[in-house]
Amino acid sequence: MPQADPERLLRDSPVVAVVGCSTNPAKAAHRIPAWLQSRGFTIHPVHPSAGEILGRPVHRSLDDIGHPVDLVVVFRPSEEAAEVTAAAIAAGAGGVWLQQGIRSAEAERLAADAGIAFVQDRCSGVDAETFGVEHQAAA
Repeated sequence: MPQADPERLLRDSPVVAVVGCSTNPAKAAHRIPAWLQSRGFTIHPVHPSAGEILGRPVHRSLDDIGHPVDLVVVFRPSEEAAEVTAAAIAAGAGGVWLQQGIRSAEAERLAADAGIAFVQDRCSGVDAETFGVEHQAAA
């Protein structure tokens, strides 16, 4: 199955869970979600132990968010992508985005079987900037 159109996926996804969101501002897993947040995306950080990232409460898992998100952006190793994709599907996410350098045929197959959008090996921040995607931030 071909990847979803990255521009359309970003435009249709104002609410984003970030699995592997980092507390370290020097890491891409912090900088990219911060940039997306500055463009009006509502960010739900998912991290195993942090209390707050980007001024938002941290969730231990996608299930902990308590409501479906439009998109799950993944900053975890390729070896974990299928597990994260399965969790995203179970949580009702509309799509999964594996960041640049992250690829998984199994994650792609899971997303295709579930009928959800899937992008891999692309930077959501670079694409959002390239396509000029902005959202009205939720209150």
